[in-house]
Amino acid sequence: MDRAPATAPVESPSGTSPAPAAPEPPPLRPRHPLTAWAAGLLLVVPGLLVGCRVLDEDGPTPVPQLLSLLPWSAVPAALGVLLAAVARRRALVLTAVVVLTATAWASLPHQPQLVTSYGLPLAQVRVLASNVEFGQGTAALTETIRRERPQLVFVSECDRACGRALSAAFASELPHRASVDADGSVGSVLLSAYPLRDEGVIPAAMGMPGATAVIAGVPVRLQLAHPLPPVPGQVDSWRRELGRIEAAAARDRSGPLLLAGDFNASQDHAAFRSVLEAGHLQDAARLADASRTPTWPMEGPLPPFVQIDHVLVSEDFTVRAIRFLDVAGSDHRAVLTDLDLRGGR
Repeated sequence: MDRAPATAPVESPSGTSPAPAAPEPPPLRPRHPLTAWAAGLLLVVPGLLVGCRVLDEDGPTPVPQLLSLLPWSAVPAALGVLLAAVARRRALVLTAVVVLTATAWASLPHQPQLVTSYGLPLAQVRVLASNVEFGQGTAALTETIRRERPQLVFVSECDRACGRALSAAFASELPHRASVDADGSVGSVLLSAYPLRDEGVIPAAMGMPGATAVIAGVPVRLQLAHPLPPVPGQVDSWRRELGRIEAAAARDRSGPLLLAGDFNASQDHAAFRSVLEAGHLQDAARLADASRTPTWPMEGPLPPFVQIDHVLVSEDFTVRAIRFLDVAGSDHRAVLTDLDLRGGR
């Protein structure tokens, strides 16, 4: 069989051989649209919370409830960054990184002002704030008071039986009291080793008694805080009652002030930060570098994740130590704070 003659290469008009054809580009990888959607959804809540933090607003339900989880929202934000990178969407990756960075910034402990206390210490004061959950933690709180020996005790949700039990148990050590005597969560008691005067109550659904104690010759205003929680349907009431606490803090800021209790709000809530700013107050936990120590919930399927129990102090005090104590029968940790009351410059 005859072989077909080899085909000669075709020359270009100039007489040179043509350049070889460029190789075809490799096929593009798929961009995973479902992964991109998942990344975007993970960023919605962190972005919303950071936006409210920047705007200094608590917003409507469910924002106040979700703000209690603001530091934990860094977890979905970080997953959003990872999924955005897998999806190979540059704009989405950039957005996710911005949201994660802003979440980390918003989670830093709130420091409204740098406070420096002057003067020599006039007295050492130990303060205990505890929510005993409808009186169920009364027995455990009694043991805690005996062991820790505070001079001031702020007790929320202390019903009539709780109030009688504490007053009888500490008639000698804490003989002075201001209270709202009521059942269930409405009752509250403020016990003091120092004489009290000018007793009053902030109007609220739950008891918030206050008084002035004379400590080392200095009048110190004491106020128990226990506004309604920001559950759906009563966010406006929660905001209104925190506003009344803010007004009381602003009114009493001319002298030493101790404001303690279950605020049902964390440093991530604008309404709580307004209380600090109005009274020129600091959270004792922040001054002791413990402002993210959770105090609630101590019961139920979830571990404690938010600090809503606080001891707030004016610049007349320095914080020597703070501890968070479990109280059997209560869904809150108690806050035990050692303070120095200081004189003038």
